[in-house]
Amino acid sequence: MRALVNVRRGVLAAAGIGLLLASSACSSDDSSSTPPTTRTLASQQSAAPDLSRYPALPAPAAPAAATVSCTYAPAGQASKQVQPPSTDGVSTAGTVGVAMATTQGPIGLTLDRAEAPCTVNSFVSLTEQGYFDDTPCHRLVTSPGLQVLQCGDPSGAGNGGPGYRFANEYPTTAFAEGDPAAQEGMLYPRGTIAMANSGPGGTNGSQFFLVYEDSVLPPQYTVFGTISDEGLATIEKIAADGDDGSMSAGGGKPNTPVQIETAKVS
Repeated sequence: MRALVNVRRGVLAAAGIGLLLASSACSSDDSSSTPPTTRTLASQQSAAPDLSRYPALPAPAAPAAATVSCTYAPAGQASKQVQPPSTDGVSTAGTVGVAMATTQGPIGLTLDRAEAPCTVNSFVSLTEQGYFDDTPCHRLVTSPGLQVLQCGDPSGAGNGGPGYRFANEYPTTAFAEGDPAAQEGMLYPRGTIAMANSGPGGTNGSQFFLVYEDSVLPPQYTVFGTISDEGLATIEKIAADGDDGSMSAGGGKPNTPVQIETAKVS
């Protein structure tokens, strides 16, 4: 697998961390028999980058309508059998709470329908079907400029998905097609929940990442909510023990294993 995107401005260069996973780990959020090429998020480096050089993500636009229609295209074999989400009359209003109980402590999430209604619709559907129950968070990255915990693949291998995939939403949709700014590094702030993907063309599935310190990424990863303070404390505890270095581009499995025991809409 090869890298697709360089995060420019001289701080974070392409190194094959697709889906927040090293390319050597078959990183993909699509469970098809031939995983798609991975997308580079950022490389590891020893010195902390100057994050003040990077702009904030653009403000999300107000929803154009009270509901939207979503498309969830079939995509390979599901890691855990679920039904695809509903596609019509998907609300763009309000928030949804999700309480995750993990082996290392609680992680509370607040999902924002206005930012990403189709993503929230999918995540809620998967949660209600028990898709995330008894699944690992399989990747930890602790490099300054990219500090995230990734979960959402029941197989734990990093290439699993729900048997369907869908398109990016905010912040990708804040940019016109072909706008070079959409490939520039921007700050994903501490406390953000975002979707992992395997490149352009609507490749979101079930894998998501939890940003526990400000991180630099191109705005190609759908933001769909925030993490509770209690959840950040849980993730920081996991991150303090580091990772096993199993990914050639940096990061790996958490040294302190973490399993999502249950996820419930609250």
